[in-house]
Amino acid sequence: MSKPVDEVPPPAVATVDPRLLVREEGFKGYITEFKRKLKGGELGSLPVIVALIIIWTVFQVQNSLFLSSQNMVNIGFFMAGTGMLSIGLVFVLLLGEIDLAVGSVSGLASTVFAILTVQHGVNPTLAVLLTLLTGIVIGAFHGFFFAKIGVPAFVVTLAGFLGWAGVMKYLLRSTGSLTIQDKGLLHTLGQRSFFMNQSIAGAYILATLAVAALLVGSVIEQQRRRKASVPYRPTSEILFRTVALAVVAYVSAYVLNKSSGVPNSLVIFLAALVICDFVLRRTTYGRKIFAVGGGIEAARRAGINVAMVRISVFAISGFFAALGGLFLAAQQYTATLQAGSGNLLMLAIAAAVIGGTSLFGGRGSVWSALLGMLVIESIQMGLNLLNKDDSINDMITGAVLLAAVVVDSISRRTQRSSGRA
Repeated sequence: MSKPVDEVPPPAVATVDPRLLVREEGFKGYITEFKRKLKGGELGSLPVIVALIIIWTVFQVQNSLFLSSQNMVNIGFFMAGTGMLSIGLVFVLLLGEIDLAVGSVSGLASTVFAILTVQHGVNPTLAVLLTLLTGIVIGAFHGFFFAKIGVPAFVVTLAGFLGWAGVMKYLLRSTGSLTIQDKGLLHTLGQRSFFMNQSIAGAYILATLAVAALLVGSVIEQQRRRKASVPYRPTSEILFRTVALAVVAYVSAYVLNKSSGVPNSLVIFLAALVICDFVLRRTTYGRKIFAVGGGIEAARRAGINVAMVRISVFAISGFFAALGGLFLAAQQYTATLQAGSGNLLMLAIAAAVIGGTSLFGGRGSVWSALLGMLVIESIQMGLNLLNKDDSINDMITGAVLLAAVVVDSISRRTQRSSGRA
């Protein structure tokens, strides 16, 4: 009787730097690289972009007002608050963990700001700083119990979800709500036009800055990599990317300017995305986060202080939860007992996952928060235009979330089978 032969894993797929491939093959290199990624299960943001196009097309056919400038402004305005929570959750998900306390922390943050400014007359700018510091401390508190004591993140943050909601209720027990009279940052966040009210200048200035930043940054990187004799993006690709961004940026500016312009909250949200993307992709700290999420033992052997990375990531999550709480408070100029409740937490998690951040850790991007929130807010606004019940919104969002997780699972399985996991 012959002995069973152990299965031999498939050989790893050789990787080629896409910049080198494009430089050697030209436009054909893009197609080659795209096919390689599809075969290896590296779908990136493609599924969510396709889903977003389908969603916009369906709602536009049902109601011609969906792609109107006013509706686009509303989508940008209302997605920023929850999107901030989602940015923090992306950092946590990259570790393969979860933070269930961000909703309660956001509600507590709005309460802390209201109490400081309304009841104690604290300078609004100082109150904002103290509020954000509160979020950082709470997040680091969660991270300490998780990283140092060994309590599962799910349990620690679930306790925070209940506990911080209780603190918020205790602080508002006498009034139930506080009306915020701030004319500073919160008033600015509540405005739906940037730079100058009812002016077209703000949107076009932002579009110009974005295009210029991409062009200058790409050229600098190209020169740096060329001097180091490593693969770099060809000039033709840089120009193509710049033109593509210019088309998207200026068309968006034109559409938004037909209503009230770019909401201030959306500007800050996009700025936060750019900064966090730089941190994750261009800094040593960002690479440490991906390393810890990809494998704790390997990261530890590489000399990474795993505990400090974990604590700092939860502190970042707490910071963005507090910032998101201020954004949400700016929409109503009120701190209430309902702040941070409802499905806020679930939507923030869903946005990160729908946008492409893996639940299994080690893979994702902060731009997932933007893409995911665009999907969620588009569904909500579209159903509102069609006068559909909120229950339909929940069912559709739940289905989209499940589809995103299924795609992620299949993608990971494909990568393992092709030797790329």
